[in-house]
Amino acid sequence: MKDDHGLEEFLSYQRAAKEDFEEAYSKGFWRSIFSWLTQNKNELLPLDEVLKRIPTKGQHYIGLKQVSIEQIIGSVSRYQDFDRAFLPRHSHTRSRWESVDRAWLQDVILPPIELYKIGDIYFVKDGNHRVSVARENGQAFIDAYVIEIDVPVPLEPDLNLNDLVLKQEEATFLEHTRLLDVRPQAKIELTLIGQYEKLAQHIGVHRWFMGEKLNRPISDEEAVAGWYDEVYMPLVRIIRKLKILNKFPKRTEADLYLWIIEHRWFLREEYQRDVSLETAAKDFMEHFSGGWLKRWWNQLKNRFGNK
Repeated sequence: MKDDHGLEEFLSYQRAAKEDFEEAYSKGFWRSIFSWLTQNKNELLPLDEVLKRIPTKGQHYIGLKQVSIEQIIGSVSRYQDFDRAFLPRHSHTRSRWESVDRAWLQDVILPPIELYKIGDIYFVKDGNHRVSVARENGQAFIDAYVIEIDVPVPLEPDLNLNDLVLKQEEATFLEHTRLLDVRPQAKIELTLIGQYEKLAQHIGVHRWFMGEKLNRPISDEEAVAGWYDEVYMPLVRIIRKLKILNKFPKRTEADLYLWIIEHRWFLREEYQRDVSLETAAKDFMEHFSGGWLKRWWNQLKNRFGNK
């Protein structure tokens, strides 16, 4: 009787685990369809891709930690087997997934997983199936042995592969300019690829003007500090005073700095006179905020006049 009862209990857990996998697999399928339709990123990040693009400063073991599962967004080797929510993407994961799920249903204590930590995000070194099962069963935290990899830029859980290019550019900019050594409080973030190089060019131009004004060579540190104090921050203060950022959701002060500086150049060319930063900022806000309909209407007026 005991053997029969044990077998029945085992089969019950086996059926439950099978149903759990099928539900998770189905969720993963529909999530992939939805992500494709909405063009949202749904992939786990490969650790190698991150390490290729972000310079590292070493690594160290930080011990056994309780880690928020939502902060685990990548994997060392199994990033193709699970999606961003750690739902299974392939049927070949079934056997191992169901085995872990049966243990979870039976309250069997599983060993901690192993993670790499970079910024505020984590990558699974060992334990991908345990993360998947735990997340599918509503578990918020998981025990993990954690190795932290030190990087110069912050990484957050909403990071995707496109963001990595930006983070790489940001890290290169900070490394070459040493801005945070000169102005530790500086926080310059851009949302479009290729713009950090423009900031570096601005620093170079400001260096030339400083040299002409002071009639002597300008050091790297002086050029960066001068640009930040005399060019970048004065415009940022205007952006804050006029609350321009409210008109451009999902953009940053650094984005607006570059756009307004370029807009100021076009205004100077058009009017053949100097234009103040505040005038350029107000004109930019008037012409380019308010959504696509307003921009389209302004373009029509500029093209055809008020006929």
